[in-house]
Amino acid sequence: QVRLVESGGGLVQPGGSLRLSCAASGFTFSTYAMSWVRQAPGKGLEWVSSILTSEINKDYADSVKGRFTIARDNAENTLYLQMNSLKSEDTAVYYCVRGYRGSYWPRGQGTQVTVSS
Repeated sequence: QVRLVESGGGLVQPGGSLRLSCAASGFTFSTYAMSWVRQAPGKGLEWVSSILTSEINKDYADSVKGRFTIARDNAENTLYLQMNSLKSEDTAVYYCVRGYRGSYWPRGQGTQVTVSS
């Protein structure tokens, strides 16, 4: 069965950085596009970024473009999200999703990112 386990969240000051990881199992990771989505308090799911099966094709929401970088290691079945220049509006639970932009399931249990001074 598909299993996605996110990690790396935490509390960070505005302007800081975090690196999220997502360990995937139960499917052939290298053959699927993957995405990150987030859910801020009281709001719905918001797409953040997607990556195709190789490192070549990546896509970002306008709100994170230039600050976040998505990456994947197909040998380690792991998806990453490097988040720099974090803002308070980036505070959310971040989820790893199997699929490209517009996919919201299957996803992991999420990791909390809080940006606050």
